[in-house]
Amino acid sequence: MSILPESVTTFALSEAAERQPPLLGGPVARTAAEAPAALQDARAFAIDPDLADTAALMEAYGLPAEASANCVVIAGTRDGDERVAACVVLASTRADVNKRARKLLDVRKASFLSMDRAVEDSGMEYGGICPIGLPGGWRLLIDSRVVEQAEVVIGSGIRGSKIVLPGPALAQLPEAEVVEDLAVEIA
Repeated sequence: MSILPESVTTFALSEAAERQPPLLGGPVARTAAEAPAALQDARAFAIDPDLADTAALMEAYGLPAEASANCVVIAGTRDGDERVAACVVLASTRADVNKRARKLLDVRKASFLSMDRAVEDSGMEYGGICPIGLPGGWRLLIDSRVVEQAEVVIGSGIRGSKIVLPGPALAQLPEAEVVEDLAVEIA
């Protein structure tokens, strides 16, 4: 039983990468090919790029906020060394950038990476940043509530598709760190 409507056609990630146009961004496709065990149950599906933003997608597909996970990129510096992390949190929450994430990065101040920089450094499109295929050197912090979900929808590296996968699969990604209270509930 999928959280997606029955009318949505999904594709295994290997097939999604080969479709024309591809349903996965380049870094996502490369990582999916290298980590098949962790992503064996992940499926990609095409969307209208205008629905790439979380609220629009949830409304169009009737998804609850707990079924959608956002990947936001934060950074801070310590002794001149930049530290970057992708934080994966449920849409019903927001990343606790100034407390929990900042402490995990061990920096004095953490902030969101600029959109231009996140896009350029990740090789992914804004609105489609995905925890699969992140650049080396970036930490992958996943709020524990995300991995508790039976299924979640995440970005695919492009705005024209999304990925649905079991929440626990994200914890199996290389470099994944599951963190309690990485996010706070939206009031």
